[in-house]
Amino acid sequence: MKKLSRTIEWSLLGQDELAGNDLTLVNAAKEATAGSWSPYSGFKVGAALLLDDGTIVTGSNQENAAYPSGLCAERTALFTAGHAHPGKAVVALAIAARNDKGYTAQPITPCGACRQVLAETEQRGGKPIRYILYGIDGTMIIDGGTDAILPFCFGADSMK
Repeated sequence: MKKLSRTIEWSLLGQDELAGNDLTLVNAAKEATAGSWSPYSGFKVGAALLLDDGTIVTGSNQENAAYPSGLCAERTALFTAGHAHPGKAVVALAIAARNDKGYTAQPITPCGACRQVLAETEQRGGKPIRYILYGIDGTMIIDGGTDAILPFCFGADSMK
């Protein structure tokens, strides 16, 4: 038997360390929380995508009384980008979340369904996605692409 392991690396930046596109995307994700429809959970999530041509596309979570019928902020932004900007690769994604007390102290990560969609989006675009996950206590930066947050992903190559 052969045992293998993987290591995932990320950076944790303080509020004053964010700059450039990272800061722009975090601010856009925070602003996107205002568009959240979350009357049931009170948990407002915003996502901001940076496309390879510099375009920023945002989305927010949209709940429904029949919970499976809602949609996460990440997929709202991804599907909007796919429709409005076909053929453009997603190169970065920022996520921010808040509740009635304010923004979360710890960064939140994409759910499993969003990770699967992100993986296929990344494969289609041919460029790794940089993840910028905002939290009051620090912002996580993950540069390893979607493979870093969804190892052993099922994708189009899995069906060959």
